[in-house]
Amino acid sequence: QVQMVESGGGLVQAGGSLRLSCAASGRAFSNYNLAWFRQTPGKEREFVALISWTGGNTYADSVKGRFTISRDNAKNTVYLEMNSLKPEDTATYYCAAGRSYIGTSTTQYDYWGQGTQVTVSS
Repeated sequence: QVQMVESGGGLVQAGGSLRLSCAASGRAFSNYNLAWFRQTPGKEREFVALISWTGGNTYADSVKGRFTISRDNAKNTVYLEMNSLKPEDTATYYCAAGRSYIGTSTTQYDYWGQGTQVTVSS
């Protein structure tokens, strides 16, 4: 089976940093677009960042300049470096992979992790 497993979440103070990782297994994702989404209770899943299979990055306006997405195809892993965290960044963060058009919609991604919780205190 294909699995994607996030790690690195936790509790940090506003202004702090976290590095999330997502390790995939069961399939190579070197030719897939990889992305991070986040979700809070009662809200729809929100796009955060993506990195295309060719390495191009796209960020949500809310995180641009603070977050950095990267990938290591040899490790079949995608990362999200989060800096200058704000309380509004508090959410469950999910990694995703897809071979559809490069985009920010959840419908464009076929594989999802179970999520890792990020909580930013004020």
